[in-house]
Amino acid sequence: MAACSGSSSETSSGGSDSKSFEFWSFTGINAKGSAEEYKKIRPDVEIKLTEVGNAQETAQALTTALAGGKVPDLVLIQGDDLPKFVQQPQNFVDLRTMGADKIKGDYLDWVISQSTTKDGAIIGIPTDVGGMAIAYRADLFKEAGLPTDREEVGKLWPTWDAFIETGKKYTAATGKAFIDNAGGSIYSQVVNQGDQKYYDPAGNLVYEQSPQAKTAFDLALKAVAAGITAKQSTFTEGWSAAMKRGDFAVVSAPVWLLGSIRDNAPDTAGKWDIATIPGGSGNWGGSFLAIPKGAKNPQAAWDYIAATQSPQGQLDHFAQARSLPSTPSVYQDPKLTSVKDPFFSGAPIGTIYTNSLLGLKPFVIGPDSTTIGIEFTNAIANVEQGKGDPAKAWDAAVTNIKNAIGG
Repeated sequence: MAACSGSSSETSSGGSDSKSFEFWSFTGINAKGSAEEYKKIRPDVEIKLTEVGNAQETAQALTTALAGGKVPDLVLIQGDDLPKFVQQPQNFVDLRTMGADKIKGDYLDWVISQSTTKDGAIIGIPTDVGGMAIAYRADLFKEAGLPTDREEVGKLWPTWDAFIETGKKYTAATGKAFIDNAGGSIYSQVVNQGDQKYYDPAGNLVYEQSPQAKTAFDLALKAVAAGITAKQSTFTEGWSAAMKRGDFAVVSAPVWLLGSIRDNAPDTAGKWDIATIPGGSGNWGGSFLAIPKGAKNPQAAWDYIAATQSPQGQLDHFAQARSLPSTPSVYQDPKLTSVKDPFFSGAPIGTIYTNSLLGLKPFVIGPDSTTIGIEFTNAIANVEQGKGDPAKAWDAAVTNIKNAIGG
């Protein structure tokens, strides 16, 4: 991690302590590792790190903290949860006052724009983006008579329909499921590959008429009907156990999911590989660091942001934790392009994931994007579990969304 703080560590703001800060993160993204790296260059700083829960739980805890007036100095917010906080700029430090104006050009335009208010205030610095790919078990593909080389595997599925057809061949040959679940491995991928998701460019809700959402939903149900899913929801105990047993051969894997595969199934090291995703460019995920307005130690929090989220800082963190940088100036750096992951059979993950972002069409993320996505995937899971009628699933999801968000 590079020591490239954009502001003096000795400067305090309003009598605050520049040598310590309270940091809320969510689980699964190795915030502890990032904090430990920072301590190497700033051993004089105390970081009070709390991993609150998953991303949604952390966002909810932040909402509660803002209402109660007792907030951390620094908080990590998932991209889908960010819009609701961008609508509350009065609750956050405008990071332009800390130096964000000088570094905003370091980040992908479509990413930094997500944390910028209409009047130009910047409330979050993007920590990463969620390039997309497919993780597959090469050993199980071999047993099924399918190609195992990652280039040949990628050619099996230029489209999502071809992906499902490959799944049918795998399941016919092995009697086992092809993918973990249809919501995570198909719907959530396809819906993030278009230029309009749940909101139009003006920010109006269009989820009910969204061609991308409907296409993703129908493809997911098609996979369910084909009988190629293991019916194991992502991040559940059943999902982890099934992964260890090899009950499914494929997981759609945004770059941030690679760590979960490693952690959940360490004995499968070297059996996985990474291939390109069907359907072209897209992005699922990414997060932002923000400083609540009521933070006691904003300068110490900003010093951490400036050091860890510089292009060099993000590049170093990718080498350590596989968080794909949101700073495009490092995309051709050999320290990124040369990264090959032994757990995934030496796959050149730096190249595969950055390529998945090329040609991406940015789309608007709105304050209810998380809720809408959850309701669509819940409806798919109901069908997958035999509890829902596929012919009525879309309408049921739309009704549930309207009830949840009131519109």
